[in-house]
Formats: sequence, structure tokens, C-alpha cells
Amino acid sequence: MRAAIRAASRMPYVMNQEPDNMHDIVQDYYGRQLQQTADLKTSACCDIGQIPEWLKPLLARIHPEVLSRYYGCGLVCPPLLEGCRVLDLGCGSGRDVYALAQLVGPTGRVVGVDMTGEQLAVAEKYRALHTDTFGFDNVSFLRGYIESLDELDLEPGSFDVIVSNCVVNLSPDKDAVLKGVYQLLKPGGEFYFSDVYADRRVPDTVRNDPVLYGECLGGALYWNDFQRLAQRQGFVDPRLVTDRPLTITDPDLQPRVGNLRFYSATYRLFKLDRLETACEDYGQAVIYRGSIPNHVDRFVLDKHHDIETGRVFSVCGNTWQMLHDTRFAAHFDFVGDFSRHFGLFEGCGGGLPFDKSSAADAGASCC
Repeated sequence: MRAAIRAASRMPYVMNQEPDNMHDIVQDYYGRQLQQTADLKTSACCDIGQIPEWLKPLLARIHPEVLSRYYGCGLVCPPLLEGCRVLDLGCGSGRDVYALAQLVGPTGRVVGVDMTGEQLAVAEKYRALHTDTFGFDNVSFLRGYIESLDELDLEPGSFDVIVSNCVVNLSPDKDAVLKGVYQLLKPGGEFYFSDVYADRRVPDTVRNDPVLYGECLGGALYWNDFQRLAQRQGFVDPRLVTDRPLTITDPDLQPRVGNLRFYSATYRLFKLDRLETACEDYGQAVIYRGSIPNHVDRFVLDKHHDIETGRVFSVCGNTWQMLHDTRFAAHFDFVGDFSRHFGLFEGCGGGLPFDKSSAADAGASCC
């Protein structure tokens, strides 16, 4: 099998852009060609980030076969999930579902959606085992397409958090994915997801290569097009949480991407109706109480908001709402309102949001 994959990586395929064909490519790649994380040819679809200490015991309770079939590119376990309803898009063999199940606890619920039968078979195979291990049954899996969430009998406005791990880039209709996400989230809910982005628009030669597509590169969005897409679907102010540059570990694939640079990035998108398209200054501030489990000393909302416990922290109007009108509200004190406007919040601007440090500095081994 690996020999066949290596041969495929050297062949100049051209891939039909029809959605059904793209679904077939992805299902074949993840359902039959890839058997374990080590089969990947880039660092795109594997999480090389530092796993926090509080998460390691939870992962240790997940069956090894589930862990070995993990192809994510980030960490999709946001804080304060106890009692939440969570939806995992492209859940695969269920690693993130079973980690999230422990975080939401017996009063919460986690639903995993995937289109690949082989992956879901692994997830279902160990469902009873994890129920016995955790002491409660709060997980379910659905087979379907993340572009067609409205066909899965999921109640609109019923999820507190939706997550996804290196899957949206594989979708042939990303607008439909985010539209469905927005409809399923409760007001104040968030889409917290890791994915792959490019520093420019991906050319057809890369997009039509089934190996590069399966490796999460061919379907990667230009980061600024992602911002526009998110805003178009109601997520007015996407927030970048973490990012890292990617490496292509297969020398036969490197020439195919040319000068493109790829990044793995985690974003959070809040469903809040009153967010503005820019960071506006209303003279507001917040004080974090240090009361969120595993986040005693600080709370990191995103890459630019690392809020130390007890310190008065100035925020724009959008950030104020992301904390005041969501599940985080009880853990902050709020200063100010929207009665006086002072112009654009200092430091609000554009440009490539990702760090340009070399991918070699980030390492390349999968967890």
C-alpha cells in the first residue's frame, strides 16, 4: 500500500473538479490509501503542536487504533466545554470526538460527522469501550457530507460549539460548510477549527493533484479569501488563535507546489449579530477572574488577546462582545459600554496574519 502511495505521489494527475469526484478522491485517500498517521507526506494533516498537559490524560484513555488513524492539523479543544453540545465536522476515526466527550462530561453531547465509511467504522468499533472507560455515553456518529449538514436531521441553533480539524480545505463547497455551521450554532456559539491556508491563491495545477488535495494542500484557501468567505456567511470577525508554517516531507511533492507557502492555523468564529467589520474603540476593558478550568493564570482568546488574570485589559467592541455575549461571560468583569466611540482601535490592521518563521523551526514529527 505504501509503495502504491509513493508511486502516486510521482504521477502528474489531473483531477476533475466535480464535487462528487472530489468526494471520491478524499474517501479513497483517507479510507483506503492512508492506514495510519505515518503514511502522510507532509506535516499539513498532523498535529505537531505542543499538547497541553491537561489534555494528555484524556488522550491516553482513547484506544490506540483510533489515535493511529488521526489526520488533524491542530488542537480543537477550546476551553469551558462542560455541559456543551459539540459537533465535530469530518470526525474521522473519532479521536477528537472522544477527547471532547470527556471535556463536555455526562451532561454534554458530542456528535461526529464524516463521509468516509472506513473511518467511521473505526470510531463505532470502540464506542462501547469508551463508554465503559468514561462512565457515560454522550457520543454519536453520523455519515454525511459537511456541505449538506441540513440533510442530517440536526436541529438549527442547537450547538454551543462546532469544531473541525483539517477538513474544511477538503470540501468542494466551503461556502456551504460555513453556511451550515452558522445555522446550527446557538447565538453566541463558536466555530473553533484548525485548517490549512496558503499565502496566495492555489493554482489549478496544485488544486487538481489528488495527492496534494488529499494532503490538505490542494484545497487550501488563500487566507484573505477565507476572511471574505467567513464574513459572507455571517462570521464578521474571524479570530486567529494559533498558526505554524508547514513542511512537505516527500521530496517528489515539493516541486509541485512551487513558491506556495502553506500554514496550519486555528481560527474561532463567533455567531454574534452585532460584530463590526473592524475593531472599533469604545473605551472598554475586561478583567479575567482566572476561573476557567486549566486556565488559572491567563485566558487566550486569540493570537492578539492573551489576558492575564486580574489585569485590566483594554479591548475593542468586538472582543468585548466575544467575551460578554458567550459562554465566557461569567468568568470576566466588564468595564464600559458602547455609549462613546473613540475611532479605530489602535493596532487594528491588515497583512499576512501568520508567522513567517521557518517550518524547520516548528519540527515535523506527528503526535
